[in-house]
Amino acid sequence: MVVVLPKRIILMRHGESRGNLDTAAYTTTPDHSIQLTPQGIGQARHAGADLRRVMAGAGCSPDWRVQFYVSPYARTRSTLREVGRCFSKKRIIGVREESRIREQDFGNFQVEERMKVVKETRERFGRFFYRFPEGESAADVFDRVSSFFESLWRDIDMNRLRHDPSNDLNFVIVSHGLTSRIFLMKWFKWTVEQFERLNNFGNCEFRVMQLGSGGEYSLAVHHTEEEMLEWGLSPEMIADQKWRTTACRGDWNDQCPWYLDAFFDHLPDSDDDDAVENEGETNSLSVCA
Repeated sequence: MVVVLPKRIILMRHGESRGNLDTAAYTTTPDHSIQLTPQGIGQARHAGADLRRVMAGAGCSPDWRVQFYVSPYARTRSTLREVGRCFSKKRIIGVREESRIREQDFGNFQVEERMKVVKETRERFGRFFYRFPEGESAADVFDRVSSFFESLWRDIDMNRLRHDPSNDLNFVIVSHGLTSRIFLMKWFKWTVEQFERLNNFGNCEFRVMQLGSGGEYSLAVHHTEEEMLEWGLSPEMIADQKWRTTACRGDWNDQCPWYLDAFFDHLPDSDDDDAVENEGETNSLSVCA
C-alpha cells in the first residue's frame, strides 16, 4: 500500500465570535453554542480564499484535494461553512467533526467576575498545568490531541481517504487557539516552557505545516522567520523549523537544544571523554587523600 502523506497540514482558528467581542456572552450561552459575529463570518470567507491560494499556488498539482477536520463548536462549524464557499465539491474529499480538537473546557456557564479571578490565578500557576474549576487544563487538552494524532495517522497509513498519490493532499484542521498551539507542541516535541511562550492565533489565522524536501513537516517552508518570531518561537525553535525543511523523515536533530541540553547540565561527547573526566576526578581524590 502506498502511504500518501499530506503535502500540508494547516491549523486554523475560528473567526471572531460573540465571546471574543464580549466575554459576558459566556454567562448565558454555553461555550459550544457561541456564534460568530458578522465580522467573524467575513474573516472566514477571506481566510477561505487565502487557503485556496495556498493549495493552488505555484508548484502545486492541478488536481489537489483537501480533507477538513472541524471542532464541533458552533463557531468552528460556522467558520468551516464560510471557508467552504471558496472550494468546489470536487476539491473536498470530506469533512470529519472531531470532538478531540474542541476548545479547552473552562467549566459550564462562566460568571464573568469569577473567571477574571480564575484567569489571574492561572497566570500565577502556569498556563499549561492550571485546571479550570469544573473544566480542563492545557495538559488535559494535550492528552486528547495526542489521541487525535493516532486517528490522523491511521487515516494516512491506511489511505482511508482513497486519495490518488499523484495529487497534492491537504489537511485543514479548523479548531481553536489553544488547541492549535497544543497540536504544534505535540507535533514538534516542544517543551512546556516553549509552549508557555507561544502567542495565540488571531481569529481565522492559520499556520501551514508543509512537507519539506526530505519528508519532515516544517513551518519554515511556507512562513518567514519574522512570522515565527511574532508567534513566540525562540531562535532555537526557528532553527529547528529551518532544519526540518530538508531533513529526512525520522532524522534526529542533534543540534536541537531541548532534546538533551535542556535536561542535563553536561554530557560528554563520547564514552572516552567520560573516562578521561573520571580519571581526572580519581587523580584529584588521590592527591587529596
